[in-house]
Amino acid sequence: MNTLISNLDTASHPGYILKIICPDRPGIVYALSKFLYEHHCNIVDSAQYTDHFSGRFFMRVHFEAINESLKIDLLEKEFLEISKKFEMDAQFFDLTKKPRVFIMVSKFGHCLNDILFRTQSGNLPIQIVGIGSNHQDFESLADSYKIPFHYFSVKSSSDENKQLAEKALLDVVESQKIDLIVLARYMQILSPQICESLPGKVINIHHSFLPSFKGAKPYLQAHQRGVKIIGATAHYVTNDLDEGPIIEQEVARVDHSMNPEQLSSIGKDVESQVLARAVKWHAEHRILLNGKSTVVFQ
Repeated sequence: MNTLISNLDTASHPGYILKIICPDRPGIVYALSKFLYEHHCNIVDSAQYTDHFSGRFFMRVHFEAINESLKIDLLEKEFLEISKKFEMDAQFFDLTKKPRVFIMVSKFGHCLNDILFRTQSGNLPIQIVGIGSNHQDFESLADSYKIPFHYFSVKSSSDENKQLAEKALLDVVESQKIDLIVLARYMQILSPQICESLPGKVINIHHSFLPSFKGAKPYLQAHQRGVKIIGATAHYVTNDLDEGPIIEQEVARVDHSMNPEQLSSIGKDVESQVLARAVKWHAEHRILLNGKSTVVFQ
């Protein structure tokens, strides 16, 4: 069952989020609601889903504190008894604290531009604390937004270069307390070590032609094959290349009259929109991992 009581924009209704994953059984919603009521909290909106294949229950609750002196860490501690009883993986989040995001890009800047503009306009509830690239093309763009730019010198596929670049990346993640890395068309494959060290904290975007049209010039390949639909996929990064849990997808219809440049232009728009939605949903804590899949409470 997938129940959505309300879909209010969390930006206009600050407060807290509680996400839970646990085996499905009676009494979960009652216990959670009773707990919040007894701690003087008001539920703003709530969504839940039962996966009958795995027998797991997923829930996201957006709530406000009637008592302004509420301390979220104390609330989390007192919730442990319920967590243990229902074998829950429970997480509390304060919506006033925007996720600290690091964006990585290579030579294509459409997704980077889109995220920067949406964030500056207040449409993405994130704090961009750095931009990293294996090229220096977008250093001036980062400077224009007063965002630190990090150049990772990866000019070949040698292990030494990649290891040095990834060590530098992890140093930035640690020193800047990064909550999320966004691969905005970053064209380097992350190593298994870095994927394992950042589970559920790296989002990638790619055109949905994969694996049919791999390598360079995928839109030219698509044009030559006469495709009728193009699209994009945003997903979490795992050790399995481009096979991580999918967050969002979108498609656009095309036809024989369009040249490769037109297909590319449409594809870039779709990629930007899909990545922006994925980042927004992650920042609003709407995504729960379900094995190799996701539950997304939009």
